[in-house]
Amino acid sequence: MSESPRGNPNRLIDETSPYLQQHARNPVDWYPWGEEALQQARELDRPLFLSIGYSACHWCHVMEHESFENEAIAAAMNEYFINIKVDREERPDLDQIYMNAVLALTGRGGWPMSVFLTPDQKPFFGGTYWPPQARMGMPGFADVIAKVREAWIDRREAVLRGADELTDAVSRMGRPAGSSSQLSDSLLQAALRSLLNSADRRHGGFGQAPKFPHPMDVRLLLRAWKRFDSQDALDVVRLTLDKMAGGGIYDHLGGGFHRYSTDEKWLVPHFEKMLYDNALLTQAYVEAFQATGNEDYRRVACETLDYVLREMTQPEGGFYSTQDADSEGVEGRFFVWYEDEIVEHLGADDAQVFNDCYDVSAGGNWEGSNILNRVKTHAQAAQVLGVSEQELTQVLSRCKAKLLAVREKRVWPSRDDKVLVAWNGLMMSAMAQAAQVFRESRYAQAAADAADFVLQQMRSESGRLLHAYKDGRARFDAYLDDYAALVEGLIDVYQATFEPRYLEAAIETAETMLEQFWDGDEGGCFYTSRDHEQLIVRQKDLQDSATPSGNSLAATALLRLGRICGRLDLEERARQILEMMSGQLVRAPTSAGQALIALEFLLGPTHEIVVVGNGESPETQQTFDAVHSDFLPNKIVVHRSSGLSDEEISRPLQPLLRGKTADDTVSTYICNRGTCHAPVVGAEQAKEALQRL
Repeated sequence: MSESPRGNPNRLIDETSPYLQQHARNPVDWYPWGEEALQQARELDRPLFLSIGYSACHWCHVMEHESFENEAIAAAMNEYFINIKVDREERPDLDQIYMNAVLALTGRGGWPMSVFLTPDQKPFFGGTYWPPQARMGMPGFADVIAKVREAWIDRREAVLRGADELTDAVSRMGRPAGSSSQLSDSLLQAALRSLLNSADRRHGGFGQAPKFPHPMDVRLLLRAWKRFDSQDALDVVRLTLDKMAGGGIYDHLGGGFHRYSTDEKWLVPHFEKMLYDNALLTQAYVEAFQATGNEDYRRVACETLDYVLREMTQPEGGFYSTQDADSEGVEGRFFVWYEDEIVEHLGADDAQVFNDCYDVSAGGNWEGSNILNRVKTHAQAAQVLGVSEQELTQVLSRCKAKLLAVREKRVWPSRDDKVLVAWNGLMMSAMAQAAQVFRESRYAQAAADAADFVLQQMRSESGRLLHAYKDGRARFDAYLDDYAALVEGLIDVYQATFEPRYLEAAIETAETMLEQFWDGDEGGCFYTSRDHEQLIVRQKDLQDSATPSGNSLAATALLRLGRICGRLDLEERARQILEMMSGQLVRAPTSAGQALIALEFLLGPTHEIVVVGNGESPETQQTFDAVHSDFLPNKIVVHRSSGLSDEEISRPLQPLLRGKTADDTVSTYICNRGTCHAPVVGAEQAKEALQRL
């Protein structure tokens, strides 16, 4: 935690957010967002200065040290404004609204986000990071606050008029754009063309630097490969996943992915690690393993989940949010290496092999140090070194274990240990899907533990979800993506454990989501609930960012849940969401990867696979292996124990399970919208039937 020289606490000292706590001893008289700050602004007739960031944000730390710990700048801020600090991870509703304002003003966004508001919360000026004094074409923050103060005093009428116009623009940005279009294969084909056109055919990924992982688009391309027999789509997926897994964006010692790459080659990341990136990328690698059988994809997925279990899981079962980019005040210090220290710890012979494979040199590949990355494939490296691939794997495994043990003695980056429902839902899905495909029970247990934690600890007395948990305290009304991601996660946890209580919880959560967030006039869901704090606009979350949009997640979850439970009403709501978004699917398909994944499920064919048999028997386990061995994305899988009577079936499962029985061995029913073929008996017949799909 950073402190000013005087270290007197401000109002943030009682907050639970690690990001707000980092600023709790700034000389700035920070307020958390709330009525106290808003009332002060109204009473003193001062603008609000709203600063939004998150604990793992490198440039947020920079602006804090340069400006918010600067006594002169802090004094001006305290004299001219009411200053509010917000953790975007706790208040994504505020972040969405005011990020749209910054985008409308400047054409670019990011964090820290810095916005000036009227006392009635309307934005009139903003940006992202400003240095304390002007440099490199950027205005100085000290000059910015002086000019904003001058405009507020001398040109108030123009400021208020501009605030009204900007608020109107923000309101329009939160609505569906474009005329509606028919939900058909043509939308998927257009999206495929758009993604292939923007793909980097040399380094993988999409577009130029900086490069973000785009896991939803990778998963969409896998579906396009399957649906349209597009080898080009699969080639882009393979290149992208191979280059990311070999690049510096991947942590080759500890597993897991950093936030994004600053260069086109995936070498130099921003070193923070976000829970959601690792959840979404794990799902992409699991599906790519199913599609290709590439063992590297299994390895990357498992190493990533093992990292989460080791470093990002609380004792009670929830998953933590982020790990910082900085340690000892330096970005990336925890993760980079110098050649001589690797030689010291590995010895000359092993170090020579390791350094050749991981691009380590005396001069370094980044600011004099080395970011571990693989410029040659494993097979190429083995050939150059004159050893077998198996021998090379053994040497590198030994080396990585030694260096990881050394790294663990360094000063660690800080960790934001709050638990967020939406991000936990995404990781539940990742853990549960990997558990099914790789037959790893510990991943299923971790997913179930997280689900239990959220359901037990992150709900209000009335049973409604609460968005964030930290230090024994759950806070903030949950948002649309919390509900939608939790429904998705619970569906996947059910399919990994076949415990009906998770499906029952998914139904309850989905029904609350529709009751609280549904727009009865235009369809789709608002981002905030009906009884949420009134903000300047009530937006719909429509565009994917680093995470899937709330409406896209809701459509996906409702389709899957409706299909499992025979709830046509849930499927109809999902279809209405996609119809509401159809103009965006035409106009900007690269902003709607998750919605297009949902559309592909809606269009079908979608298969309900019912396995009836003793869950512990080898034959039943072999049947489940067959179900998950190939890439068959549009399926839901349920299980009925052979000894279960129709009356004992959980209510959500009765439409699909009632009447389906097995004799002495496992039987598998393959259905489409409730219409089932005759059951196939035994694991081998199930495998043959599934391959025909």
